[in-house]
Amino acid sequence: MERELLLLGLLRSQDMHGYQLHEAIDSHLGMGVQLTKPTAYRLLSNMADDGWVNFREEQEGNRPPRRVYAITQQGEVAFQRLLRENLGNYQPSDFTCHIGLAFLDELSAEEALPLLHSRRTGMEALLESTRAHGEHPGSLQLMLERQVHLLAAELEWLDTVIARLRNAQHETGVQGGNET
Repeated sequence: MERELLLLGLLRSQDMHGYQLHEAIDSHLGMGVQLTKPTAYRLLSNMADDGWVNFREEQEGNRPPRRVYAITQQGEVAFQRLLRENLGNYQPSDFTCHIGLAFLDELSAEEALPLLHSRRTGMEALLESTRAHGEHPGSLQLMLERQVHLLAAELEWLDTVIARLRNAQHETGVQGGNET
C-alpha cells in the first residue's frame, strides 16, 4: 500500500492529472520510488473505485481529455491510516539484484570482477542522480537522505566484496606461482 500512500499524499497538496503525479515523483523523489505510469493509472482507477479519489475530465485544445484527480474525505481517512501503518511497521527492502551474488562463486574472479565493477558504476550513477535532487522541504528530504545512505552503504559493501575477490585472485595466483 506504499504506492497508494504516495499518490494520496501527493494529491493532498493539489489536484493533479496522472502525468503531473508522475512528474512530481520523478522530479522530487527520483530513483527512490519505482512507480510506472501504467501502474499509477491502475492504482488511481482502483482508488477511485474505492472512493479514495474522484476525478474530473479536462480538455485543452485538440488534446485528448485527461482526468484530474482529487483526494476525497474517504481518501484522507485512508491516507492517515496508511501513513500510520507505514511508519509503525518495518518491511525489509526487496533487493532483487542480490540473487546473483548467491552464485558469484560459479564464476572465476577474472569474469566476476568486471561485472561487479559494472554494477558499481551503475550504483555510483544512481547515487549521484539521487544526490542531484538537492534539498526538499520538510520530511520529503528524509526519504531522499535514506536512499543516499542506503546506496552509499551498498557501495561500501560492494567495495569489500571486490577487494575480497581481488585478494583471493592474488592468493591463487601466488600459490599457483609457488608450485611451479
